[in-house]
Amino acid sequence: MASTNDLKNGLVLNIDGQLWTVVNFQHVKPGKGGAFVRTTLKNVLSGKVVDKTFNAGVKVDTANVDRREMTYLYNDGTDYVFMEPDTYDQVNISGDVVGDAANYMLENSAVVVARHDGNPLYVELPASVELEISHTDPGLQGDRSTGGTKPATLETGAEVQVPLFLNTGDKVKVDPRDGRYLSRVSSK
Repeated sequence: MASTNDLKNGLVLNIDGQLWTVVNFQHVKPGKGGAFVRTTLKNVLSGKVVDKTFNAGVKVDTANVDRREMTYLYNDGTDYVFMEPDTYDQVNISGDVVGDAANYMLENSAVVVARHDGNPLYVELPASVELEISHTDPGLQGDRSTGGTKPATLETGAEVQVPLFLNTGDKVKVDPRDGRYLSRVSSK
């Protein structure tokens, strides 16, 4: 148990048997009446986002979430196999839990797996991943009908919009949370 005064971003709450992550919070002290805490919560399993207001000082139930860095090994068709680097234990996680993160994971890449009571909740990737473009059409000079971007297929199979000057074989940095192109990775 924790107080609403202890809330911070990333904290996982157990509300009515469901797990919610605190995305944003704000302590409000109006001129009249009692203080309260306005929060934005995201359901850990469904991804649904809601706004919820708590009275200041109220006790909230926190969930014990074990976030552990693991190495993604391979996809066996239905499940994704991860390994704990310390113990070399392998964990199978279903595609439903991995979700869109699968579009940006390469074999042997480090990810964070969050578990609650031994059950995997979600897979978290770094803020940016570097992937190679496996296919994109050449960008033509003067082609600005799409705002200077074109579709490109990455080595993982994900499709992102990239600037016209990029070609097949270039490495790019992508934000895995929304699939947005960030920059080109210079080859050394």
